[in-house]
Amino acid sequence: MAATPTTPLHFRRAGFDPAPELVEVRERDRVRRVDSPLLDGPVWLVTRIEDVRQVLGDPKRFGNSARHLVPGAPPLSEEELAAVRPGNLLAFDPPEHTRLRKVLAPEFTVRRMRRLEPRVHEIVRDHLDAMEGQGPPADLVADFALPVPALVICELLGVPFEDRHDFQERYTRYFDSSLSFEERLSVLYESKAYLAGLVARARVEPGDDLLGVLARDESAGLDDREMVGIADLLLLAGHETTANMLGLGALALLRHPDQLRLLRDEPERADAAVEELLRWLTVVHTGVPRVTTTEVEVGGQVIGPGELIVCSLPAANRDPGLVPDPDVLDLTRDAGSHVAFGHGVHHCIGAPLARMEMRIAFPALVRRFPGLRAVGPEPEYRSQQVVYGLGALPVTW
Repeated sequence: MAATPTTPLHFRRAGFDPAPELVEVRERDRVRRVDSPLLDGPVWLVTRIEDVRQVLGDPKRFGNSARHLVPGAPPLSEEELAAVRPGNLLAFDPPEHTRLRKVLAPEFTVRRMRRLEPRVHEIVRDHLDAMEGQGPPADLVADFALPVPALVICELLGVPFEDRHDFQERYTRYFDSSLSFEERLSVLYESKAYLAGLVARARVEPGDDLLGVLARDESAGLDDREMVGIADLLLLAGHETTANMLGLGALALLRHPDQLRLLRDEPERADAAVEELLRWLTVVHTGVPRVTTTEVEVGGQVIGPGELIVCSLPAANRDPGLVPDPDVLDLTRDAGSHVAFGHGVHHCIGAPLARMEMRIAFPALVRRFPGLRAVGPEPEYRSQQVVYGLGALPVTW
């Protein structure tokens, strides 16, 4: 789906790149006041890495705009906010955010992720086996990029894998900014109703999965609505973002065969390769908008209190202030402290899991199919989605 004139400026892309008009804001203005129909009014668009870090790293002066919790949608009413806010880390700043994050942090440490590694290797191998067994052509999105992180997050949370098609379809609609606000909010309510049943089951028969761990942890003090909110955020973020990185990242490697060969022949570069792909692609357009709590100065622009600020993560990650030649995909470089996972207190808690999945999946894919290549017309980029990616990626080998 191509970008349209009604696509918010911070959603706009040109293939793998931020749209030229977004680059122009970064190079000329740094910070610009722009119209954003989806957010029901004008916002301040922040585009340079230094300024994005300033905004995201200071929750006291740039507070959480929980009313804009549904990405790219108008402000929520008090009633709507009460229904969707509990348990969602993105809807709070410290100290409430600190309380919720402290409950989850032990489940997403690097050490915990290492324990999951053998299972992720197995999941990746099984899906590659299935692709090879069926023979070419295959849709790399449907056959690999979507199901691998779906199965990982289902097992981690305790969500039945047979339900994955339903929640994948729900979240695709939820992230589709071309749908009406009412349609997307309805999807959110559907998801919470589904997860409420899983939470109720975990309360009665807690398993070894994350929902079971949280249900048994009386010290966490989580009520059912918070449990549902946590599960919804993790299922949404833990699946959609990684799936789109796997699909778009695979296409990026196919379009840069020298980089693909480097990853295939030198698998020890996998960690650096993942960071560079994260920086170069940055599938999340922006985090939850921030709201100024006082008069501030960002990028030389004085902004009064109560103003909405949107940070363009792709523009910031292509800022020459972050790395030299930022528009070049270079798996040998140190990608620096990119902001693909956000920054500050809201830095993605699931980043270690996403990194591990990609570090395993990309090398395994290019080793298994050394002749892998895209076929057919130019793939469809999902430009109206809050998380950027591909609708499909037909391949052969």
